[in-house]
Amino acid sequence: MARTSTSASTDVLNAFVNLLADAVASRLGSGAAAAPARSTARATARVPAAPRRKGQKRDPALLAHTTDSLLAFIKTNKGQRIEEISKSLGVSTKELALPAKKLISTKKIKTKGQRRATRYFPA
Repeated sequence: MARTSTSASTDVLNAFVNLLADAVASRLGSGAAAAPARSTARATARVPAAPRRKGQKRDPALLAHTTDSLLAFIKTNKGQRIEEISKSLGVSTKELALPAKKLISTKKIKTKGQRRATRYFPA
């Protein structure tokens, strides 16, 4: 009985991912429609990335998209903490740590405060 439930929930999840991919493809135009549904869904900031094994790296395209989304968000919402940013973007704070470090090292953003009280501003 549990096997049927898992299969049904997987089917619902796959159907949702396909609908989301179609919606994104239609917004981007016909060129994106040829892309596989899985990669289109992962490129969206609000869709959580598939779980990775320990030590496995993120897809560079996904990392670049997350970094760009973070920079754009910080430019429009100055002075927010990483928890506030993660809720708005729909990405975990852990997933935002590396993009934030990259933006700080390239001096595209600056910080004020320490640890959890750190606030992010455009440079």
